[in-house]
Amino acid sequence: MTEHIPQKNKPEIRACREIARTRLFRVEELDIRFSNGEERIYERLGEFETGHRGVMVVPLVDHQHFMMIREYAAGTEDYQLTLPKGLAEPGETLQEGGNRELKEEIGFGAHRWHHLADFSLSPNYMKRSIHIMVARDLYEETLEGDEPEPLEVETFSFDQLMTLCARPDFTEARVIAALFMVREQLQAGLLG
Repeated sequence: MTEHIPQKNKPEIRACREIARTRLFRVEELDIRFSNGEERIYERLGEFETGHRGVMVVPLVDHQHFMMIREYAAGTEDYQLTLPKGLAEPGETLQEGGNRELKEEIGFGAHRWHHLADFSLSPNYMKRSIHIMVARDLYEETLEGDEPEPLEVETFSFDQLMTLCARPDFTEARVIAALFMVREQLQAGLLG
């Protein structure tokens, strides 16, 4: 059953200006007029100009277990449990980019792939989304990555999800959402 989503007239973006740029980010200012005549200035992180697409991978060991990495997160200034992720290079498919990231970050590749979903990261402030991929039928293979230190790889059970959510080093909302979605799809037999 497809849910009907009412359509509204989108606001008009009257102007888009770059107001700041760093090595990784571009900040844009949007001059917006709403259908009721109200006008506002919004700021957002703009698109990367490189054509890269973000990909995050849920590596399944089997129907009950998945692998995660522990890496330093500059935003929280601490180590976090997370999933392998990165950017698919121009010319790479999402599967190829995801497979490369897996090999670089956990030392495994995957024979089977499933596109789970696309998540927006912070839709009020970012135009960017990330593609969530499920990797199955893992095999050992390592590629040299660009991480500044070796990543710790850990295996967890889907039965541990609620316990993981109570940990201070497991706080990334998109990772939590992806793991719960994969668990539900596995239980429903949708990822056979």
